Amino acid sequence: MPQFRKDPIVNRWVIISAERAMRPSDFTEIVGEESEEVEEAKAACPFDEGNEGATPPEVMAYRPKGGKPDTPGWTIRVVPNKFPAVSREGQPTHTSYGIYDQIDGVGAHEVIIETPDHDLKFTDFPSEQLQNVLRAYGERMTQLKKDDRLDYILIVRNHRKQGGASLKHSHSQLIALPFVPHSVMEELEGSKQYFDNKKRCIFCDIAQQEIEERVRLVDENEDFLVICPYAPRFPFEVWILPKKHHTQFEETAKQGTKAISEILHRALKRLYVVLNNPPYNLWIHTSPISMPNPPYYHWHIEITPQIALVAGFERGSDCYINSVPPEKAAQALRGVKLAF
Repeated sequence: MPQFRKDPIVNRWVIISAERAMRPSDFTEIVGEESEEVEEAKAACPFDEGNEGATPPEVMAYRPKGGKPDTPGWTIRVVPNKFPAVSREGQPTHTSYGIYDQIDGVGAHEVIIETPDHDLKFTDFPSEQLQNVLRAYGERMTQLKKDDRLDYILIVRNHRKQGGASLKHSHSQLIALPFVPHSVMEELEGSKQYFDNKKRCIFCDIAQQEIEERVRLVDENEDFLVICPYAPRFPFEVWILPKKHHTQFEETAKQGTKAISEILHRALKRLYVVLNNPPYNLWIHTSPISMPNPPYYHWHIEITPQIALVAGFERGSDCYINSVPPEKAAQALRGVKLAF
């Protein structure tokens, strides 16, 4: 059973999960073209259509023509992670050990297999497929919110080996936890403090100022904007924000995913062109299950290309050195000519 252990100094939870050590080797190269070994591994890829028996039984799938679970004919499959960081079974029992606190590692860890096509890149997805991926995110989040053991659901997407992807086949992950992660708590506490002082949502104010100034604005449509944040940790860090106040990604997704998928596709395409298909991490920050509609919080997507070394100073100080001003990054990303 994995464990959640709390750092008693900064109140940050970590997951101790020895089972994760059994994961297979990565199938992609950090840089350059695919190796011959990658090509040979395609037949064994557990995410390919026809290899459904190589994954745990699916918990959800989109099958336009119907069909039985765990058989070909799907466009998106959601399966439990074969090497989960947390356990779906049990109760999140909280115990103390002297000055230390721990919780049994109960939660959910799922893989969203985004396409049956082994070679299709996320940036090349047809519009309908990308919309369905985002819809699948929302549906799984909505379903897991019914589990009263859980308090936070995080969607993450790792691209390329340097970004943490263990398989080339396009996929993302969902991890549900019985507590709110430290980084989200920092956002909640900071945005609440701003709201208490100003009586306004800080995310709404950021969106308004970036639209007015336009120096860090990368792209926008009627409902969303893409910005390089004012104080980015990483070169070419990008955020996607709803223009109107929305606290829960899954509730926004219920209204339709066309506008989100459009702006996300364009943002990733811009990063692909400017940085030559960089490794990146993408995550969705949304409101906790126990705090569904705070007036001071705003769901958003963060994308951080992994093109700069995070070294001792950054790790030791939690103060990042970024060599690319966000205004310059936004200018470069805006300059990409997109043809759709």
